[in-house]
Amino acid sequence: MKDLIKPADISRASAGLCRIEPGDLAPLPPPYEDFNATVLKPLPADKVKALETSLDDTLAIGIPKPATPEEEEELVRRFLSGLTKLFEKKNNWTFLQPLLLSMEHCARCQTCSEACPVFEMSGRKEIYRPIFRSEVLRRIYKKYLTPGGKLTAKWTGDIDLNWTAIARLAELAYRCSLCRRCASVCPIGVDNGLITHELRKLFSQEMGIAPKELHEKGTVLHLRAGSSTGMNPLAAKDSVEFIQEEMEEITGYKVDIPWDVEGADILLLHNAGEMLAWPENVGAFAILFQAAGLSWTLSSEAVGYDAVNYGLWYDDVQLSRVAARHAHIARRLKVKKIVLGECGHAHKALTVIADRLLTGDLNIPRESALVTLEAIVKSGKLKFDPRKNDFPVTLHDPCNVVRSMGIVEPQRRILRKIAPRFREMTPHGVDNYCCGGGSGFAIMSGYNFTDWRNLVSSRKKFLQILQAFESEPPQTPKYVCAPCSNCKGAIRDILGYYDAEKRSRLYYGGLVELLVNALDGMKKPIILFGDEPSWT
Repeated sequence: MKDLIKPADISRASAGLCRIEPGDLAPLPPPYEDFNATVLKPLPADKVKALETSLDDTLAIGIPKPATPEEEEELVRRFLSGLTKLFEKKNNWTFLQPLLLSMEHCARCQTCSEACPVFEMSGRKEIYRPIFRSEVLRRIYKKYLTPGGKLTAKWTGDIDLNWTAIARLAELAYRCSLCRRCASVCPIGVDNGLITHELRKLFSQEMGIAPKELHEKGTVLHLRAGSSTGMNPLAAKDSVEFIQEEMEEITGYKVDIPWDVEGADILLLHNAGEMLAWPENVGAFAILFQAAGLSWTLSSEAVGYDAVNYGLWYDDVQLSRVAARHAHIARRLKVKKIVLGECGHAHKALTVIADRLLTGDLNIPRESALVTLEAIVKSGKLKFDPRKNDFPVTLHDPCNVVRSMGIVEPQRRILRKIAPRFREMTPHGVDNYCCGGGSGFAIMSGYNFTDWRNLVSSRKKFLQILQAFESEPPQTPKYVCAPCSNCKGAIRDILGYYDAEKRSRLYYGGLVELLVNALDGMKKPIILFGDEPSWT
């Protein structure tokens, strides 16, 4: 039996701490057995030579190797400087208290490991235990930042801080989807997800190390161009005009989407990616809001039509810039509240996290669209025909909506009313598993990271989906309701990767589409299964 990898090994030179071999991954059932021997695609030789690849033969960030010993020393110095700031109230007033509690108290009971889908699906690789990266940081912190730490390190756990350890720790921070399932089961409240987030923040804010998809193509692009997609305000308006025409053609329902209405009750914030990838979601919201007679608007101002806040995943400064812009836009439009569309990360970024930032006149009331949608259904203003949704439906729980915010029942009460063949995943609610695309994973596609995501981090969700529909015939179309655009992206990718539409007739979409699909008076369905309408 191979020796278990220990936290101290992170600083020891080797070709790789971890390698996934054929047969290591958790097995998939029929008709997916042919994927059970699949492994990660090898990295190109030029990448191995130029970039730090010694963690697990996977690349999420692509950190260049230092050219000289002097560069290595400077990077180590900057890491220690950033680590010091992480534990100073003036530099980390937002998360210092829970970080200290999580750093000081860990029983090493491994309860968190049993809850972690990445650890389980990888074949229980030691480096993917939630406490592994936390223990590495804990030992570095105690040795280098506490009085007498270097003397007591041999008892508390010694780690040599060098560039190898730092680079591996940076990559390791992106082998966790921040779903915080580990935190929800910890008997003493340790939050390994928070520790991982703080690590990412240190690397981004102090060392300029972050995945390009989150930083350069994420928050930087969002703040500069207006959206995370690069879509400027004019292009956003053109896209919405197209959506209006598309909705009328698809459903037979004419809808007018309002822009920049001052004094509206609701400013609806969509993920701009919906406009490009899932325009039917944007159109469905417009149909439902218009049919219900709501006073609402979109904002054409830069950032105002894109609810995404990639800073949530890696950088507090970037998060604050985006959240403040959203609040300023709502204040200028004099709306009564912001309603967040089906985007889980937007929910958390602009509510529970932004609550620490948006005070005074920037403290605009904010509400989840799931709550708004349930209020529409309960109002009785609209009639729904559940028979139009007479196909198997299961519900994916976005981590940042359900586990982080406790919004569990509104979406279920809606589904019980409009989807007669709704069934739960096992487990579900706050115990449900991450889609595997959380914390930015769904948009990170460089190097061979997409393979790792589909094979490892999304594997548990794929198994859950298969289990939810295991009693249904393969030829029956089945709908995975995922009220989060980031989750939809991850689910789209795993269904495509495993050819699940062809093999199991699995489809996916949001919640609002199901509502519009069942709306009385619709001439044609909004949900299609391939080329087939969901009702006739």
